[in-house]
Amino acid sequence: MPIAVDIDVMLARRKMSVGELAERVGITPANLAVLKNGRAKAVRFATLAALCEVLECRPGDLLRWESEPEPEPGAATGVEPEAAVPEG
Repeated sequence: MPIAVDIDVMLARRKMSVGELAERVGITPANLAVLKNGRAKAVRFATLAALCEVLECRPGDLLRWESEPEPEPGAATGVEPEAAVPEG
């Protein structure tokens, strides 16, 4: 996924645990772990705002865009090539 989550970086800078952050933001530690580990498909603006308030940062300190690497030529893409159909 091209969006990287840096909550762990901010937690380390603030010397705060995941449990403390979850409690102060008002979400479960499990949901915070999903977000922190980059497995979340979405984040509510209210949650992002609460994270920023508690961590005293801006959204850009928690989220960043990374370009996805281009696949190498000949690398498996998960798409099978079309079969050649003989003309005739």
